[in-house]
Amino acid sequence: MIRYGVAAMMAGALLVGGAARAQAPDTEGNRYQFNQVQDGYLRLDLKSGAVSLCSRAEAGWSCLAVPDDRTAFDAEIARLQGENVALKKALIDRGLPLPGGVTAPPPLAQNGGSDLKLPSDAEIDRAMTMAGKMWRRLLEMMQSVQRDLRDKI
Repeated sequence: MIRYGVAAMMAGALLVGGAARAQAPDTEGNRYQFNQVQDGYLRLDLKSGAVSLCSRAEAGWSCLAVPDDRTAFDAEIARLQGENVALKKALIDRGLPLPGGVTAPPPLAQNGGSDLKLPSDAEIDRAMTMAGKMWRRLLEMMQSVQRDLRDKI
């Protein structure tokens, strides 16, 4: 009896989930989204995120990429961070103290800047043993709940 109830609930959930997916607009086949503006249309590339302004010209329609300020800001931030690290290193190499509140740049690892330390085989074995114990305990708990439900019926 409980099995039929659980099966009915799962079937209902699948039907509700399918209905929700059916109502969502299909954007997988469409690459661009257009929005009308005063000078023409803004075209948003849904795959890359690029924005272009499309307008009618003498020879037809033309689209010009809209400048992306965020990309320029990120590039400038990266350049300034690199310059800052180089200046700190130059001060440290000359034996000069860094200004107050400024810390030395972290030293780069010898293996190309990566500090990744992989676990040993023993650590992996311990983790697998722990995962196995947790899985068995979860199964035991589920069986216990099933027995309790069966006993109540």
